Amino acid sequence: MNILVTNDDGIHSPGITVLAEELRQLGEVTIVAPDRERSAVGHALTLHHPLRAERIAASIFAVDGTPTDCVNLGIHSLLPSRPDIVVSGINRGANLGDDVTYSGTVAAALEATLMGIPAFAISLATNHEAANYASAAFFAVKLASKIIVEGLPDDTFLNVNVPDLPMESLRSPLFTTQGKRRYDGVIVHNVDPRGRKYYWIGSVDMDFYDLEGSDYAAVSRGHISVTPLHLDLTNYNALHRLMSWDMS
Repeated sequence: MNILVTNDDGIHSPGITVLAEELRQLGEVTIVAPDRERSAVGHALTLHHPLRAERIAASIFAVDGTPTDCVNLGIHSLLPSRPDIVVSGINRGANLGDDVTYSGTVAAALEATLMGIPAFAISLATNHEAANYASAAFFAVKLASKIIVEGLPDDTFLNVNVPDLPMESLRSPLFTTQGKRRYDGVIVHNVDPRGRKYYWIGSVDMDFYDLEGSDYAAVSRGHISVTPLHLDLTNYNALHRLMSWDMS
């Protein structure tokens, strides 16, 4: 197997190191990741300036761009052959519910899917440095092996969230729906030492609706959550309703 690994936490994050090491059980692993943290950049693609990819070790490249850039460069330029699978992570922090729309980790898997390559994003529900990345990496190997054998439905990739627990404490994986977050966003504003106002976009602690069968419901109860996401964002129920409007 040829495996492309990327993330949005950056090339030096502990999660990507552990993930790549475990995936080497399955075949050749190439890491192509941002040269610094690029969290919450979503599906951004760099179009207005050239990109640079620095080879920092054998089969490890640091790119001065987004996770989406990394997938593009990896597939079309840096890897000697087309990868069999793309794995994005292990992200430090969950990517649950509506947060998938912001996530560079999830967007990298989306980009691979656009190119017809099976992919999944994997995140660890933690904010701690000393986290259980080994648990998430162990499951990533198991999932990647299953995907290679079974394949994925057309235009579908997986968003995986793993509780920050030792392997022996994790409950069985569940296939889940995308959850729904309560967005009580806040803007922190202050004045810098030169008297100029600045603003910091943030939010309060994670607060999700505890919907049965959702990603949040699974992770909050100690289960690994596996959510199939689809490239087609069309709301078909809304489409059928809108088709009844008279727009003549």
